[in-house]
Amino acid sequence: MDPQLRATIIDNIPTVFPFVERTGLRVLDVDRGYCKLSVPFEPNINHIGTMYAGAMFTLAEIPGGVLCLTAFDTTRYYPLLKDLGLKFVALATTDLTVEARWTDDDIDRMTAEVEERGKAEYMLQTELQDATGQVVATSLGHYQVRALPTS
Repeated sequence: MDPQLRATIIDNIPTVFPFVERTGLRVLDVDRGYCKLSVPFEPNINHIGTMYAGAMFTLAEIPGGVLCLTAFDTTRYYPLLKDLGLKFVALATTDLTVEARWTDDDIDRMTAEVEERGKAEYMLQTELQDATGQVVATSLGHYQVRALPTS
């Protein structure tokens, strides 16, 4: 992956949207078809002393877009979330992390499809883990990568 693009993703993704920035989300690592992100427990504490569901949703949703940025030319393509389900399996009381990965075959399939049809569908399953490695939530996202309109 181009080092400048890598640095841009790490430095800028958390600040693109004010809500995401307020959660404290950070990109810990990124490479072509891979990302690892985190969100801190504070300031995301809810009324019962666990992590606020909105912060967890944000952590589950953002990797689908980050993966797109690592694999596609952003001057030609953009990601779009169609649906995201989040299943809570344990209380979250620490910082959380999530990792997401595409294979080269995944990227090749989507590239061919978006070049042919102007869009490609992809599903992304992730696990949100606490500081001990315990899974506190699982997600299943339905996304698209779409071609930008040409003039």
